[in-house]
Amino acid sequence: MPFAKFAARSFTVPSIQNNAPELPGVYGLSNAREWLFVGQGDNIRAQLLKHLVEAGTVLSAQNPTGFTFELCSPGERAGRHDILVRELRPLCNRRTF
Repeated sequence: MPFAKFAARSFTVPSIQNNAPELPGVYGLSNAREWLFVGQGDNIRAQLLKHLVEAGTVLSAQNPTGFTFELCSPGERAGRHDILVRELRPLCNRRTF
């Protein structure tokens, strides 16, 4: 099952600050063509802001333009992350299959 309550948000500092919670969960980054990365963390906002300023990574080279997220407890997070990676097959997670 894709992200629950999917809502695409712009991958920009103002959008991340206004829409991403400082809570645990999983998140996805995409561009207009495909899913690029599915990640997880204790603070979704901090993780997204970190990705936004990264330079010289495989992810940054793909020019992510949008994000979405799903809140989940730390105990559920790893399993949900693995399900999303298998289902969405994001470009930057493919080495983990």
